[in-house]
Amino acid sequence: MIQELTQNAIALLKQLIETQSFSSEENETALHIEAWFKHQNIDYKRTKNNVWAVNKYFTEGKPTLLLNSHHDTVKPNSAYTKDPFKAIVEDGKLFGLGSNDAGGCLVSLLATFAYFYNKEHLKYNLVIVASAEEESSGPNGLNSMLSVIPKVDVAIVGEPTLMNLAVAEKGLVVFDAVLTGTPSHAAHPNDDNVIYKSIEALQWFKDYKFEKGSEALGDVKLTVSQINAGKQHNAVPADLKLVIDVRVNDAYTNAEIAEILQNEAPVTSITPRSLRLNSSSIPVDHDLVKAGIALGRTTYGSPTLSDQAVLSCPSLKLGPGDSTRSHSADEFIYLNEIEEGIKIYIELLEKVL
Repeated sequence: MIQELTQNAIALLKQLIETQSFSSEENETALHIEAWFKHQNIDYKRTKNNVWAVNKYFTEGKPTLLLNSHHDTVKPNSAYTKDPFKAIVEDGKLFGLGSNDAGGCLVSLLATFAYFYNKEHLKYNLVIVASAEEESSGPNGLNSMLSVIPKVDVAIVGEPTLMNLAVAEKGLVVFDAVLTGTPSHAAHPNDDNVIYKSIEALQWFKDYKFEKGSEALGDVKLTVSQINAGKQHNAVPADLKLVIDVRVNDAYTNAEIAEILQNEAPVTSITPRSLRLNSSSIPVDHDLVKAGIALGRTTYGSPTLSDQAVLSCPSLKLGPGDSTRSHSADEFIYLNEIEEGIKIYIELLEKVL
């Protein structure tokens, strides 16, 4: 059964690769996933471009385990040498956009769900969501499903981790900051030139350290990623705009980070775009983590964002593939990584369910 599920999973992944599914444009890949559920004789539902199902013997009163990964992709970059929308197998690698992030994880979790779908007397109910809009953190992705699906008690989020256990993940807050000065003609003296004032502000951001570190996630990382000022060579602008990317560890809430920067940053104003993408974690003594460790998997903290950020329950990031290949040119996943991923997912859940 596992071998047949694996073959079907790889066949589905090839279909997904060859079907454009940029964030908010996932209708066609959702249709492929619906067809896969029908072929497996699994009752499913679709909410916008999110396709989901619960196990056959779902029982009220049991805790619920969510299996989740996404079927949207980023747009291919200009460095591709292969057709990003063609599933190409070479030397054991399956090339194509979304193969690694996160198609391999998604089809592996679908195969795992199918394996347990008909089993009775499980300790957990299962719900699987093949979600949309993960790459854009859009409004119609997993976040929109949490009020639709049964209440979730714990989750496995499929992202490429080399099947190691990401027991924590950094959150994200993006800030828009404004620094003001005195506008003037460039030919006249100006002791309040906002561009020169920005030198001190940029040095502050470069040197600033948040006090609290994290065993799993290390320090909060603050990066000035954009700067914009001025419209013409002979006019000193009135203001300068900065964008600051902050990757938040589990020692702070996003609201705490915003309060600190609004009180301390040497700018005229600094405003968070959103506070909803929080850090996430799962206790290392949770049964899922202990089961993974018993299978020889290592634990670590992940610096990259995923749909874990919208979950309030304990969640574990785990999946086949390598995060360093995500969003890269000629993206690929090894076929044996998918085979191993399905095997490990099933072995891990057999210890828990």
